[in-house]
Amino acid sequence: MSQLRRFLGIDEQALTREDQVLPVTRWVGRILVPVLAVAAVILYGFPDRTTELFAWTIRPDMTPILMGAGYGVGAYFFYRVATHNHWHEVALIFPGISVFTWFMLLATLLHWENFNHDHVTFWIWVFIYVVAPFLVPAIWLLNRRTDPRVQNRKDPSLPKIVRQLSGLTGLLITGTAIVLFFFPSVLIAYWPWDVSPLTARILLGWFALFGVVNLAVAFESRLSAVQIVVQTQVIGFGLVLLGAGLAWNDFDVTNPLTWGFIGGFVIYLVVIVSVFYKIRSPKW
Repeated sequence: MSQLRRFLGIDEQALTREDQVLPVTRWVGRILVPVLAVAAVILYGFPDRTTELFAWTIRPDMTPILMGAGYGVGAYFFYRVATHNHWHEVALIFPGISVFTWFMLLATLLHWENFNHDHVTFWIWVFIYVVAPFLVPAIWLLNRRTDPRVQNRKDPSLPKIVRQLSGLTGLLITGTAIVLFFFPSVLIAYWPWDVSPLTARILLGWFALFGVVNLAVAFESRLSAVQIVVQTQVIGFGLVLLGAGLAWNDFDVTNPLTWGFIGGFVIYLVVIVSVFYKIRSPKW
């Protein structure tokens, strides 16, 4: 019993604020890495074969490509969770994943009839998004107690203006995602490529994840805590932009949001990379 308590991080005598990633958190990461990697390969590598390979048919290709990019980043993130030693450096992404899993669960329940119930990937999908909305926040609550919340003198501080802008961006994106989840027809009418009510809600889940992570950054002053956040965003946005090039025919080039989507991703990438490396410079 004592070993189980230590595994779960609920042994008060053994638990210290040493910023450790708990064993249970590492094991969740180890389990999720291959699952997310397979989903990424299917969706990003074979976006035109979702009927035979995935939980439901997704058209056009740009939607599974965007989802595949997200799952690829998820595989990278949970690899870092499984192999990393400092909890505070991976902690900020967990609230975003928690919100994302709830979006996925609700979208699944609302559009149950759209799924391929005879495919094994459907039941894997259902299992993950029934368990994850409770498991991920539970892991976050358990592990966050190990965070000393003390800034190392060698760790640069995240400037207040950066935190404020990140928080404002996160609040706007998260709020918009929540509202549009209940009114997906608005997104369908204006989105740069064709989406159904189901895929609209799925995409909103990814944007909510991004928004909540940015919102969490507003409450963190340690630069080391956002390093993996920046890495995941650079990888994810890069994959989405590459995928947009591969599926360019899916976009409506007469739609201003097409250029807002592409331009917004490019500008955000340039800004976060520039700001991050500027802060790391001793001349900041």
